[in-house]
Amino acid sequence: MRRLTVVQLLPALQSGGVERSTLEIADALVRAGHRAIVVSAGGRLLPALQETGAEHVALDIGRKSLLALRHVPALRRLFAGVGADIVHARSRLPAWLGLWALRGMPAAKRPRFVTTMHGLNSPGRYSAVMTYGERIVCVSDMVRRYLLQHYPRTDPGKLAVIPRGIQPEQFPRAPHPDREARAWAVARHPSLGGDGPLLLLPGRGTRLKGHADALRLLATVRRAGHDARLWLPGAREAGREAYLLELEAECARLGIADAVAFTPPTPEIARAYAACDLVLQLSRKPESFGRTVIEALSVGRPVVGWAHGGVGELLAQLQPQGAVAPFDEAALADAAQALLARPPPPLATMDAYSLRAMQDATLALYQDLVDDLPIRPTG
Repeated sequence: MRRLTVVQLLPALQSGGVERSTLEIADALVRAGHRAIVVSAGGRLLPALQETGAEHVALDIGRKSLLALRHVPALRRLFAGVGADIVHARSRLPAWLGLWALRGMPAAKRPRFVTTMHGLNSPGRYSAVMTYGERIVCVSDMVRRYLLQHYPRTDPGKLAVIPRGIQPEQFPRAPHPDREARAWAVARHPSLGGDGPLLLLPGRGTRLKGHADALRLLATVRRAGHDARLWLPGAREAGREAYLLELEAECARLGIADAVAFTPPTPEIARAYAACDLVLQLSRKPESFGRTVIEALSVGRPVVGWAHGGVGELLAQLQPQGAVAPFDEAALADAAQALLARPPPPLATMDAYSLRAMQDATLALYQDLVDDLPIRPTG
């Protein structure tokens, strides 16, 4: 295997799945002896990137302004100066800028162009740039289908489905029930006490995460005679106070205010999974990939969720009894109570959704693209 120089393009290094994947691939490249360069406006994850041994070039390539065009010559000089083999764009505006930079280079010296569809971007000419990669990484089969539906001229042979991955050692299998983990959760949030089941819905404070659906589910389970509790880590966050007041009013209306904990995100999410009996994934908008599903199943906790997007895809593959037709609250209650009464056995392995599998597949894609394909114009 030849030593590669890979340049990843994204708007910034703040937080989120795009940023996480960028760091994970940079780390894998460096550990494999390659050169990893990331171009972005920087952000709070910059120190973590630099700890991997990757290099960072500060360019504000994510700001939607005509001024962004001034970065095209700088990108072209960078690609030529470092002898880039691969340019990997992870967002739309950086992809356009990178593409224009590549088109100004001699074909014989032009790096290969890779894009990743991390989400379900609104279809149109602006988003179409993500289909211009010589290889297009899709984070799920659902994203692949979405891309081919909206961009039917795309060559399916260019598409590679590489699911996002977790580090199983960060989400170790826990006994069920895990009394120590439950005691830890109750000590921090007394409303989670009691002898009944604990439901968990991790997610930031936005109604797209389905918090209200979770509250109504809790009320139904409690009416069935269970002393169930609900933990919503991430629902309480700065700037979302009005939304939280809405949820608290709904709790009061449903008579469940003393059985719910709205908290900031927990840095010990694996321990939170271990403390609970059932994980909820109720995003109202289809997600490109359902990382929560993978994390919870790795710990050994059943998941119930709306069967759309990447969440529905994962549940269909890994735990079908938890997949519920979107927004059918009666079916959701039935599925939740069935999983609480008879939890499915934990999965034997999560290897297919490991971080290592994602990293290996991405590096193999880079190597194959450099080794096997003739240089050709992009776009």
